[in-house]
Amino acid sequence: MGSLPLVELVFIKLGGSIITDKLHVTRPRPKVIERLGAEMQAAQRTSGGLHILLGHGSGSFGHVVGQKYHVHEGIADGGNWQGYAETGAAAARLNRIVTDILLANGVPVLSVQPSASARCRNGKLIHMEVHPIREALRHGLVPLVHGDVAFDEAQGCTIISTEAVFAYLAHQFTPARIVMVGEVEGVYDRDPTVYAEARRVPRITPVTFVEIEAQLGGSHGVDVTGGMLSKIREMVTLVAQGVTQRVHLISGQREGALTRVLLDPQATEGTVIEAE
Repeated sequence: MGSLPLVELVFIKLGGSIITDKLHVTRPRPKVIERLGAEMQAAQRTSGGLHILLGHGSGSFGHVVGQKYHVHEGIADGGNWQGYAETGAAAARLNRIVTDILLANGVPVLSVQPSASARCRNGKLIHMEVHPIREALRHGLVPLVHGDVAFDEAQGCTIISTEAVFAYLAHQFTPARIVMVGEVEGVYDRDPTVYAEARRVPRITPVTFVEIEAQLGGSHGVDVTGGMLSKIREMVTLVAQGVTQRVHLISGQREGALTRVLLDPQATEGTVIEAE
């Protein structure tokens, strides 16, 4: 097992594919959320110096409503903003569920709503208030962000993924690692929910990503933030820039996997994205 530093900050995303049933509207998976919270706690107790910034996707909540109203495409002046409000409410509804479950099980999460301060330009997040997150970490809390709606200077509004929020925050906090927890065991050369012969890609670097990029398809179910390809591209960019050392993509269906990866930076489960 690889050694952990005395104090380490790790970003963890609980993907919408694992905490909700993305094929059914607004159907959370409370038992899965509870178990993943317990796995994070187990890693923190064992390590003694692990700090977590947590995020979650919108799954069958925000994505379905966002797709209905095409919020990610923007709204012109004078347009109907009802869809923007409904999409934000759907994302917040899932966030409330995740927050309540984790708090009830002893994880000291503090929900930080991205849309309350996020500012975008042409779909790209250019500003978000980080002081509450910094203070939460300083006091031993677990800041909890999520995919959300946001106002956009160029197109009125957009939808920002959890990966986009992580990318912005990573430049502010430089996490040692990012762990992405989804439904499948990392990245595959094709959709494993469709193709039985799909093969897992154990390791991706900025160089090899160029070679496999064409093979990566969208996510299984509705996703208005770009699917798997845009998420992986965002993480590869962070590694290439040296903002984080390693990104781990694992399955939340494999019990104990999150604890193992948090305690062992060199774990080979799932897919690892690293510079070399």
